Amino acid sequence: MKKALVISGGGSKGAFAGGVAQYLINTKKKKYDLFVGSSTGSLMISHLALGKVDELKKIYTNVNQNSIFSNCPFSIKKVHGEKIIGINHLNTLWNFINGRKTFGESKNLRNLITKNISKEMFEQLLNSKVDTIVTVSNLSLNQVEYKSLKECNYNDFCDWVWASCNYVPFMSLLIKNGCQYADGGFGCLVPIKEAVLRGAKEIDAIILETEVTQINRIPSKNAFSLLFDVFDFMLEHVERHNITIGKLSAKHNDVKLNLFYTPTVLTTNSLIFDKKLMTEWWKAGFQYAQNKDNESMSEFRADVLN
Repeated sequence: MKKALVISGGGSKGAFAGGVAQYLINTKKKKYDLFVGSSTGSLMISHLALGKVDELKKIYTNVNQNSIFSNCPFSIKKVHGEKIIGINHLNTLWNFINGRKTFGESKNLRNLITKNISKEMFEQLLNSKVDTIVTVSNLSLNQVEYKSLKECNYNDFCDWVWASCNYVPFMSLLIKNGCQYADGGFGCLVPIKEAVLRGAKEIDAIILETEVTQINRIPSKNAFSLLFDVFDFMLEHVERHNITIGKLSAKHNDVKLNLFYTPTVLTTNSLIFDKKLMTEWWKAGFQYAQNKDNESMSEFRADVLN
């Protein structure tokens, strides 16, 4: 029976997904034939497909803003202990003077991808039976595309992973094959249906949002915070649509679907990369998956006894 692990988009919240995946792969010893990721999920699946969970944890608990941005378009200030995003006018202006199409640049992330997804890892995956699928949004053709590692060369695959994570207009825009590519989450934040279409009969899907909306947003303070709020609003509805379609597709194809949501709101801005918080989220993800598994076992035992 073909099994798949699906990881949604979520920026820095990917650390929580890492904790869940660590429990499923290292503790539960689950073996997957297919890994499908969108945005930050795309960044994780190569390591998970090779069982390199510890290496992935090291990446996700040590990155900061400089690891991602070569030109960061916003400033982060603490107000009453809360991190508030403001516009870095100088960096933004510099990007426009240089004729770039985005407020910021994420070339450091592209370098991070090359550094951590080596050619040796790529060859291992290419020669394995496991498939890894990256989700990207083709803005030129107005469509979502799914890029299998099996159909790429090394540089192309690194480009697709980078594009899948690029939350434009705050991060870089990938121009490739005459088209403009951006964050996979804009088109498909939770690619459950793609895993079903590729033959999965059991799917574990890690969704980096709460199951029920738990926040009321405070009024926007500047143009950037307004843009973030608008994007979050749209992506939340994209996510819920993806989950609904995924559930229907799984039911229609007799697929066992296990959903892992975040139990609480981790952050209201997933483009803030804080090492301390991400370390805590990784631990929280592991604990959440463990508790969920224990609850399932208790329910199973109760059913058997009854």
